Amino acid sequence: MGVPFLDLRGQHTEIREELDAAIAGVLDSGQYVLGPAVADFEEAFANYCDAGHAVAVNSGTSALHLALLAADVGPGDEVITVSMTFVATVAAIVYTGATPVMVDVDPDTWTMDPTQIEAAITPQTKAIMPVHLHGLMADMKAIQVIADAYGLRVIEDAAQAHGAERAGQRAGSAGSIAGFSFYPGKNLGALGEGGAVVTSDLELADRVRLLRDWGTSRKYHHDVLGFNYRMDGIQGALLRVKLRYLERWTEERRLVAAAYESALAPTRTARPVEPVDARHVYHVYAVRSADRLAAQEAFDAADVGHGIHYPVPVHLQPAFAAYGDGRGSLPVSEEIAEELLSLPIFPGMTVDQSRRVIGCLTGSIGLP
Repeated sequence: MGVPFLDLRGQHTEIREELDAAIAGVLDSGQYVLGPAVADFEEAFANYCDAGHAVAVNSGTSALHLALLAADVGPGDEVITVSMTFVATVAAIVYTGATPVMVDVDPDTWTMDPTQIEAAITPQTKAIMPVHLHGLMADMKAIQVIADAYGLRVIEDAAQAHGAERAGQRAGSAGSIAGFSFYPGKNLGALGEGGAVVTSDLELADRVRLLRDWGTSRKYHHDVLGFNYRMDGIQGALLRVKLRYLERWTEERRLVAAAYESALAPTRTARPVEPVDARHVYHVYAVRSADRLAAQEAFDAADVGHGIHYPVPVHLQPAFAAYGDGRGSLPVSEEIAEELLSLPIFPGMTVDQSRRVIGCLTGSIGLP
């Protein structure tokens, strides 16, 4: 039997009775959109993030979109972000009418390089949106210093970073406002789509609540142009159950990552760098391979799952080419994108499974 890239069925089997009860509770309540199940999850998730408020929405993309709008980002503004990310980061900026300005990433952490930010700031810059890639927080302290010096908002793309920490701050509490995703494969995943905006600023939270529900402060009275971005009750109830297990699942991911690190330490294989002040939650564990195709073939032959997060940086995607300066403009992001290979990592992964993955790396293809 092979090693899957991700095993959601195994994760859900353990808590199936609780999930079934949560669904039944929503069915019995008759409140299928927002409602008490979503409100209960919002309170719990805000506490988990060390933040004052969480506003549940229907996807991570919606969360980023509303976080930007709540921060007053719109036409004529610029938002500094990265290209080494999923396209939703940049798309959310474009949805507001603002212009994304992409900077390069640090070659060790693969997150926003703070030394690149100041050169990208113009009079039109309104905010900085770092991405906590693969579950590792960007250097928020350094980014916030720059933001404060120029009067800019910091909006965290925390879609992959539930429970991540750095310099004593937890993802969702380090900037003005943050967007999370609960896509099924995330560390905290719904059984469908879902997301949340997290902030300790009550004014921002209230604005997001208004925007997610057609701009209504009371039924059929629309104060602003809003959206249908509400979370459904079943997803809220399911997420509340799964949140109780998130810390345990995170530590299981970290154990797998530690096994990978131990096996790869004697080699020259480039892999995630976890700063001493950080807690990486390993939504993805990726390594860099100069011959990625050979690595993929070895994994396929061994029936071991793998992925690439992400093969084409956003500034080289045809849909977003107008917002970048083409190939060669972000050399670190481009080089990383050509070499990254994501390894299987999930709660409940066995020692034997992790050894098979390590064998593909260190034995079958002999990465240097």
